Amino acid sequence: MAAGFRALVNSAKKLAIGDSGSKADADTLFPAVDKAVDGDDCDHDCASCSVKYPKGFKIDEEDALYGFVKGWSTHVLVATGKTDWVRDVADEKGSVMQAIDKTKGPRNGRLMLSASNIPTPHHLSDYSEPTTVLLLPAFTIIENVTPATVPALIAEFVGKAPTNASPLAPISLPRAVPAPLPEATPAAFTELTSRPCPHQALILLCSQKTRDARCGQSAPLLRKELQRWLQPLGLYRDLDDERPGGVGIYFISHVGGHKYSANMMVYRRPDAFGVDGVERGKLGEGETVTPKKVAPRKEGEEEGEEDVGAGQCIWLARVKPEDCEGIVKFTVLQGKVVKPASQLRGGFDRAKGLMSW
Repeated sequence: MAAGFRALVNSAKKLAIGDSGSKADADTLFPAVDKAVDGDDCDHDCASCSVKYPKGFKIDEEDALYGFVKGWSTHVLVATGKTDWVRDVADEKGSVMQAIDKTKGPRNGRLMLSASNIPTPHHLSDYSEPTTVLLLPAFTIIENVTPATVPALIAEFVGKAPTNASPLAPISLPRAVPAPLPEATPAAFTELTSRPCPHQALILLCSQKTRDARCGQSAPLLRKELQRWLQPLGLYRDLDDERPGGVGIYFISHVGGHKYSANMMVYRRPDAFGVDGVERGKLGEGETVTPKKVAPRKEGEEEGEEDVGAGQCIWLARVKPEDCEGIVKFTVLQGKVVKPASQLRGGFDRAKGLMSW
């Protein structure tokens, strides 16, 4: 009876989501860790982890996860400097999120909108001030965004950006776009400017406690544990650290499925750290995996000429602090999934031309 009911619920969920992706099989979309390749401890939970969720932190452990998210083409993270928002971020009065929600969508497919804790330019949580937007999968930062410049943002950047289904190719978004504004607007804010995101990978964590208290509880705990594993590798980047390379960890608004908290989205550049092909289980004694470092841009060198943006987005759920070691070692560094059967919700791989949601 229970199995039949779950099958009925899953059918209803598929109908509601619609045919929005290629529905690639999980084992062809992302490689799963394999003890023969990755070592005997590749699927072990962290033994030294001291961070724990609070008592009473209960989630749904029964539902099938893979293939039950609504597909998206581009993803916009709006810098707000906040970690929590009103229930629907499109209702944040006077915000860029509200303006995006009211503007006609881009021509290249569904836009996923997230508020984020990325700091605003002046470290103010005032929606009357211009802010920045991070556009994915383009890995592009757009500056001087206000509600008035949102139509230009959508038309000139989001609508012309690569999507999750685009083949890997150098990004050719404009460096600056005039944005028609009222005459009283300061001259510095009459154009939108863009630049490449400095990071090699991004980890996005839902922190919106107004939607579900578990998201507000889990996000800071996971960030603490992720930092513990990233820092010794020289890859941790805090919110104000724009050194090239490394991993940015951002809190974002509700992405759906909070009953499977914690939700985590990992965006990676292709072979982000130069170790995707390393077989950890076959390393000799004393050999370690060393992520490649991204050298600072030399003076006069064109920035981002061959930037192709994110190659993958791996969307996980039911993430616990003890999972963070494996997620850093295998998912962030190598694009592999440690627990596909219980944690993988979907994502895309642009190099393979595959996606599933």
